[in-house]
Amino acid sequence: MLWGGNLGTLEIRAEGGATHLSARFPYQAETELAPGRREVFAPHAFRGRIEAGEEIHLLAQHDYTKPLASTAAGTLRLRSTDLAVEIEATVDASTTWAKDFLAAHRAGLIRGLSPGFRVPSGGDKVERRGADLVRTVTQAALFEVSAVTVPAYPSAQIEARAWETHQDRQPYRGAVNPLNRWRL
Repeated sequence: MLWGGNLGTLEIRAEGGATHLSARFPYQAETELAPGRREVFAPHAFRGRIEAGEEIHLLAQHDYTKPLASTAAGTLRLRSTDLAVEIEATVDASTTWAKDFLAAHRAGLIRGLSPGFRVPSGGDKVERRGADLVRTVTQAALFEVSAVTVPAYPSAQIEARAWETHQDRQPYRGAVNPLNRWRL
């Protein structure tokens, strides 16, 4: 399974004892994975499992032993639009890993957003653009979306929100480990 993210954002807010997450994973946002290697997701690349109602999880650090929400539990909702995958979740902070995730996020330690997916045969195309190779993912099976310390893409960041306007929102721009681009 591959994990990645690009230009994703995650909004976190507390309401009446529940923690609500709202995120967008944009399509058509090209990202450099390594020198000379770029990638972009085509519109609706993640549509298949989302529209089929398959089980998808929201995890802490791509760890299936640390689930925060899931479609099967009714605590995670995803929708593929022409521009992005839209994610809404309700997190029960009664588990230790959910409390740890929320505390680490508040401390600025976990800011990344990263989807876990598989690309089926024929679900991508690679072309040369100048000196670069560009992979366009046209179809990918989305299994999970994770809040991570170091996202595979530098622009995939979590944002905490405290009822400010969109003009007040500033994305976190922390250090990124370039060796942590793709995980198999």
